[in-house]
Amino acid sequence: MNEDGARPARFLPSADRSRSSLAGTAVAELAFFLPDLPDVRDFAAAQAVRGGMPQEDLADFLVAVNEVATNAVTHGHPTAKAVLRMWNVGRTLAVEIHDEGRWDPGPAPGETPPAPHATSGMGLWVARMVSSDITFETGASGTFITMFFKV
Repeated sequence: MNEDGARPARFLPSADRSRSSLAGTAVAELAFFLPDLPDVRDFAAAQAVRGGMPQEDLADFLVAVNEVATNAVTHGHPTAKAVLRMWNVGRTLAVEIHDEGRWDPGPAPGETPPAPHATSGMGLWVARMVSSDITFETGASGTFITMFFKV
């Protein structure tokens, strides 16, 4: 449940950010706050399996999604929902997490492994390690992190 006392919407229209490459593609979408992270993991797991992800890859996939989703609701805009979108492109599962926060990701976020005994700062590194590709966009409409997974 979210802070409104209701389960977050499961499938929402993706009209706010149109990408011509997604025309005709089925996009599953979930809006969420910090308390909704268990729902995010359940939703992502169901969509990943539906999209062809092998069961043996699911645990690593969920770690990556959870790390990026957690970043979105802890570092993004404090009162706005973050949004998870998932779709298939051929044999690749795309996972986009959007929040309304802005940051300067530097030249290559997540490329440096965390220091020994680190207790934070490893989310983007983990996401980069388990995904086949990851992109970062930040600007006036917030931050979009898109991960790609072979299925």
